[in-house]
Formats: sequence, structure tokens, C-alpha cells
Amino acid sequence: MANEYGDVVHWESPQGPVYQLNHPDDIERVLVHNNTNYVKGQQFQRVLGPLTGNGILNSEGEAWRRNRHLVQPSFHPKRIQVYADMMTAFTDTMLADWQDGETRAIHEDMMELTLRIVSQALFGVDIDRYVGDIERAVNAFLPATSSLPNLLLPEGVPLPSRRRMARARETLDGVVDEIVREKRADPGEHDVISMLLAASDDDGDPLSDEQIRDEAITLITAGHETTAVSLTYTTYLLAQHPEAEAKLVAELDSVLDGERPTMADLPDLAYTERVVKESMRLFPPVPGIVREAEGADELGGYPIPAGAKVFMNQWVVHRDARWYDDPLAFDPDRWTRAFEQSLPHLAYFPFSAGPRRCIGDRFAMLEARLLLATIYQDYHLELASDRNLEVVPTITSRPKEPVSMVVHDRSAAGSS
Repeated sequence: MANEYGDVVHWESPQGPVYQLNHPDDIERVLVHNNTNYVKGQQFQRVLGPLTGNGILNSEGEAWRRNRHLVQPSFHPKRIQVYADMMTAFTDTMLADWQDGETRAIHEDMMELTLRIVSQALFGVDIDRYVGDIERAVNAFLPATSSLPNLLLPEGVPLPSRRRMARARETLDGVVDEIVREKRADPGEHDVISMLLAASDDDGDPLSDEQIRDEAITLITAGHETTAVSLTYTTYLLAQHPEAEAKLVAELDSVLDGERPTMADLPDLAYTERVVKESMRLFPPVPGIVREAEGADELGGYPIPAGAKVFMNQWVVHRDARWYDDPLAFDPDRWTRAFEQSLPHLAYFPFSAGPRRCIGDRFAMLEARLLLATIYQDYHLELASDRNLEVVPTITSRPKEPVSMVVHDRSAAGSS
């Protein structure tokens, strides 16, 4: 549609007018300059509300401002530094289970790893006993969100996809309730659950159990799913581009000299960061953003009526030849300082932008670089199949089928 109709594409849906925005300037107006006119809207609530309730991903207005203020300290740059060693330690634990020459379902590995990290970092709990339940719930819920009947039929209509979504939420409620009980008995000093338990609402009353559950489930699901898919696609791209992997490994060898990466090493791991940025350009973890206009506006010279939905697709903008030479090529070297300064502001927006920019963007970038560096210090990952990767656009851009990789221990290869 972008190729055929240009920067603003209009169509009518059963729920009203829809506008797809393909120019960074129009996207910036919606997400940044006139953001108060654009809310998440009813469709977003219908899709994600059954899972995340009124958490910071879904809430609006004063509820969103209060809850974001409560959660924000956990993502302060000084706090995030504390997580770095823990991230590499969890990665080492995962790698200890890998065997030279075995085939791994790499997306499942990344999902479990990032789930363990976010749970320890934000909740201060070891979730070994919950990992299977959480993964099954998330794996059931997200594909169900893209069901066409779920998107089109009234909310009261009983559908198999909606039953799966309800069961997933029940499972996650049970997990979070156990974590909350632990934290009520033994509160922590900095973890999110303890801060939510100590907080009060606008009337000075403690937050309800439902409010706490909504925030916890939002952070559990959003906090590990997006980084996991990003790492999965990064390993896929590196396996297809051995010259990029060789350059990455050479940087790791030179900078780290056999030591595990730390926060202090990251400024010197410039190519590692470029690999992550280029991967998120080609395979943005969230492939699109939707908003609903509360009042009339004008975008790209066209009137936008109140109530209209606007779609902004990272997948489209990140692959636009106006901003990226050879846009379908995986080229980490394109991410020079001069190149970034030449881009329109929102020609690249994997974490969204404006006040609703992803609260965990720094956490995610830290995690992606440290995990990538730790894995590629020890292992070369080879695709087990030459089939092209298919992507399913749910709330995140998940791989349609398992991404199978043969893992080769670099030390074993060197000794042989």
C-alpha cells in the first residue's frame, strides 16, 4: 500500500476510517508533537486488554502517568547498570546447557533467557517453577490476538481465540498472585512489585490487587518477548552473513580479550551495537503501532476525522529506500554517526517515540548487546535449514516456525 498509494493511505473498515502513515514527519506529529490527540483506542484495548488490563501499555491519562511514575525508577540508567552482570550470568547459565554440534530451537532459548532476566531484574524473584506456565500462556495468547474474528466480531461473541486468551490471563494471574504473596511477606527495596505494594492511588488508597497484577503481567510479557524476538532475528541474520559475524567476533576478541562483557565495555563494542540496530531495522520486534484520533487533525495534507485509526508501521518505514540505501540488505556498517544524524527523526523508531516511548528501551538495548556478546564469544550459530524465515505479525513480529540453529563451540573448533 505504501508503494502504490504514497505517504498517507486511507481505507474504510467496519469500525470506521483508517489511515496508514508512511512518512516520518506524519508519524512524528502523531507520536510526539500532537500526541495528546492520539490515544491507544478501542481496537488496541480489545487486542491487548484481555492480557495486560490497565497496565502502562494500555492505560491512558492520569492512570498511565501515575503508574509510569511508579515503574520508572526501575528503568533509571543508574539502576539499569546494576542489571548488567546479572544478564551475563544468566546467559552463562543457558550456555552451560548447550552442547557442541547440537541443534537448538533458538527462539525458545531466547524467550526463556529473557524471561528469567526480566523476572530477576524487575521482581527480584527466581521464576524457575513458573517458566513453563508463562511461556505456554504467552505462546497461546499472542497468536490468538491476530485472529480475524477476534478483531471483527463484538466482544461478547464466544470464540476459541478468546477462550485461549482468557485461559492465558488466568495462568498469568496465578503466577503473579504467588509472586505478590512472596513480596508481601518479604518486601524488597527496589523491585517493581514491592514499589507497587507500597504505592497509593490518587485518593491515597493502596493499589488494588488487580492494578498490581496488570502492571506485573505487562512487564513480564512486554519485558521479555520483544528482546527475545530481536535476538532471534539477530542470530538469523548473522548466520546468513558470515562476514558480519566475523567482524562481530573480531571486535569481541579485541575488546574483551576473553573476559565477559560488562557495562564499562559497551562504549567500545560499537559494531555489536550496530548489529543490534540493523537487526531491529529489518525485523522490528513490534512491527506496527496503532492510535486513535480523539479530535480532528491534518496529516500529510489530508484531513483526519475524530475517531479515525492511524497505523504507523516500523516494518514499512524501516525498509523505505528514501531513507536507506539498499534497504533490504543487512548492513550494520550503515549505522555511522553521520548516517544517524542524516535520518529524519522517525525514519527509525523500534521503541516508538514521544511520551509513550517504550519505558524499557535502555534495558532492552543493554540486554541485547550483552547477551549477543556473551553468546558469540563462545558459539558460532549455523542455520539448520535453508528455508526462508516467515514472520507472523501479532503484537510482536514472531517467527512462524521454530528457528533451528546448530551451535558450534568456538573453543572446541579451535582445539581441533
